[in-house]
Amino acid sequence: MAFIIKPLVTEKMTKITEKTSVDKTYTPKAGKNKGQQVTKVATPKYGFIVKPEANKIEIQKEIEAMFNVTVINVNTMRYSGKRSSRYTKAGLVKGQRNAYKKAIVTLKEGDTIDIYSNIQ
Repeated sequence: MAFIIKPLVTEKMTKITEKTSVDKTYTPKAGKNKGQQVTKVATPKYGFIVKPEANKIEIQKEIEAMFNVTVINVNTMRYSGKRSSRYTKAGLVKGQRNAYKKAIVTLKEGDTIDIYSNIQ
């Protein structure tokens, strides 16, 4: 059963993906490694819109099968549908956006997902 609806391609998610995809080197000021150069390995994160009934294990299995990557962690968030209304020539029009679930997937270091590879 397909639980993934579409990848999340927004400015915010793109910024998170780019930020987590780069190895970082820093010097700690306190602790065990004080004054030594420490490299934090990149574990890239990608976002997907998924069906509300999907759980983390199902999302993980489907991502691994679709993109041939290793998933370390899955974080999910539920969003409720927002009510909206607008005034038009026909009068007041009321409606509601759909509720959805968002999943942020953390991959093993070195793995990447090419979202644009399936576009024809």
